Amino acid sequence: MRPMTDEEIIRFFEMAIAGGQIFVYYQPQYNHSTGRIVGAEGLMRWRHPEFGLQYPVNFIPVLEKYGLIHRADLFVFEQICRFQSNCPPSVRIPISFNVSRHDLFGHDYVKELEAIRKKYDVPVKYLHAEITESSAIGGIDLFIKAITQFHEAGYLVAMDDFGSGYSSLSVLKDLPVDILKFDLQFLAGEGLGGRGGIILNSAIQMAKWLETQVLAEGVETIEQADFLKSVGCNYVQGYLYAKPMPEEEMRNLLETGSFETTVPTLTFIRGLKAQRFWNPDSLETVIFNSFIGAAAIFSYEDGSIEILRVNEKCVKEIGMNLTEKEIIASNPLDTMNPANRKIYINTVKTAIEFGEEESCETWRTITSGCCGEERICIRNNMRVIGKAGNQAIIYTIIRNITDEKRLYEELANSERRFRFASEQANVYAWEYIVDTKEMRPCFRCMRDLGLPPIVRNYPEPAIKTGIIPQDYADLYRDWHKQIAAGAKKLEAIIPLTVGRIPFHVRYTTEFDETGKPLKAYGSATMVIEEKE
Repeated sequence: MRPMTDEEIIRFFEMAIAGGQIFVYYQPQYNHSTGRIVGAEGLMRWRHPEFGLQYPVNFIPVLEKYGLIHRADLFVFEQICRFQSNCPPSVRIPISFNVSRHDLFGHDYVKELEAIRKKYDVPVKYLHAEITESSAIGGIDLFIKAITQFHEAGYLVAMDDFGSGYSSLSVLKDLPVDILKFDLQFLAGEGLGGRGGIILNSAIQMAKWLETQVLAEGVETIEQADFLKSVGCNYVQGYLYAKPMPEEEMRNLLETGSFETTVPTLTFIRGLKAQRFWNPDSLETVIFNSFIGAAAIFSYEDGSIEILRVNEKCVKEIGMNLTEKEIIASNPLDTMNPANRKIYINTVKTAIEFGEEESCETWRTITSGCCGEERICIRNNMRVIGKAGNQAIIYTIIRNITDEKRLYEELANSERRFRFASEQANVYAWEYIVDTKEMRPCFRCMRDLGLPPIVRNYPEPAIKTGIIPQDYADLYRDWHKQIAAGAKKLEAIIPLTVGRIPFHVRYTTEFDETGKPLKAYGSATMVIEEKE
């Protein structure tokens, strides 16, 4: 066995086509999350009776150089169609075929493929075209035209070996492909934790926002597959699951194994264009980073959450000196106890079900290397912005309300103590809400003065009923204006009720963390009682 020379490849090519020496092997593609087959790639092979198995890397460049690859690729496509036609419809899966740039020069290639496909009556959804990134470089216009023709005929188009060239992002920008195939040779020599792993992670997230499926080939170990799953790439192809195999073995695998249809690409709703979030000049990015406060975008699927993006304000809001990378790599569910986790998940499910904004408040325990551990309360306002099968993409506004919660808890305790003391000391007491102008009276106020549990537009109802005499009405109104303006304490002797009984009236104002007045606590003590 030895590689054939260029002259031998040319001389024996037609004989190989006619005699079945050139044939197709199939390598299955799997969903690593489910272990099920989602597709396969058709690979050209050549076994010469004298020189043995010839590797594609040796004979395909020769076929391209001497203009024979077009004939070979049509032959492979026909073998794939024949294989599909012999498979029961219940076990068919998409099979991809390779497209050379030489197939497109001087040929109406898509029309030629369509003639073969229709001959075997294979639905177009079971055939995917693959182009290599390197072959597209230098012929962008040609490939744009070909991809358009493939799409018009109903084919999905994959870009093979993405990341292997030096113009990957430029090619991706210009070619509207449906699937990106990453070759794990990209990580050769450094393992999963190096710079390549970080770049691969970012590229997969970018592909999601471009509404493009991703598949990794060359996957040989469970560690590689688990890493890919952790960064959002479930579809894998490689020796970990299966080597390329002859069609009979592939057919048996399909008839005895489990398989599934490929998950649909992410569809964004309400007219949102996901690509705009990756455009630094877009209005969406400006709003996300500058105007909307702390925000994040995460995906949810079957109880699992993956953070996709956070803005700088989110990093500051959560605090604890965590970095953006640390927050994205974390799972918010891991920071919650079972009760808070249930609240959070139920809110996510409700947002998905009804398509409306939903909110919740959850306590979390956050840990950082420099600040240790702290329990914080986060308020989330969530809205679904995209869906793909069981996956939902959710946009959430985040607010750290820990200080506010603790202040309210302290005020509530103070209020309880104050109300208890007032009942025991024959003092009238009430609470005034600054924003809503609502007054909540104590039990004695309701019993002796006939006030309802909530007095709205206070103090006007008290003035109208004569609790506040008319000659003190303007003074009392002005007090409430001062409270709204930030007065901390107010007090005076005011005659109250129609009997004009003198009371020592006091107000004490409580503020939030920004200095804004929240509530004022009022009390009225009879002057006679004070003197005694």
